[in-house]
Amino acid sequence: MNKLTLKYELDIDFNLIAITSPLKDYRLCYYINKVTGLDLYKIEEHEIWFESQQPTYFGRYTYEDVNNDTFYFLLNNKGVEGGVLIPEMKVTDFFLLVKNAIDEELLLWQITQINNLADVVVASEIDPHKLKSKENLVF
Repeated sequence: MNKLTLKYELDIDFNLIAITSPLKDYRLCYYINKVTGLDLYKIEEHEIWFESQQPTYFGRYTYEDVNNDTFYFLLNNKGVEGGVLIPEMKVTDFFLLVKNAIDEELLLWQITQINNLADVVVASEIDPHKLKSKENLVF
């Protein structure tokens, strides 16, 4: 009898912006909203189960641009009670996920606006396919 094997691949269909900033998540969210015209708001925390039996929670904000059918998610890389969402990027404080980004110029403009914020050290687009822990960004 032949054996069938099912391969499981994550559907990584979003742009990812890594942000390093000493700001609290709500302050960064306020400033991003102010300079980009987004309207990010807090939603239920992102829950990840690592090897321990207790879940780790990460702050999460969202905004839906209905005109462009684009979804934005601001995720805290540092857990509420410790832990890191993407361990290979411990220096990064936040991730901005952009799903269904159609306009590349708009995305570059938004990155530039975030970089121009006084309390942002750096904001840059990264390739989520190169991350070992990319499954932590899927929800």
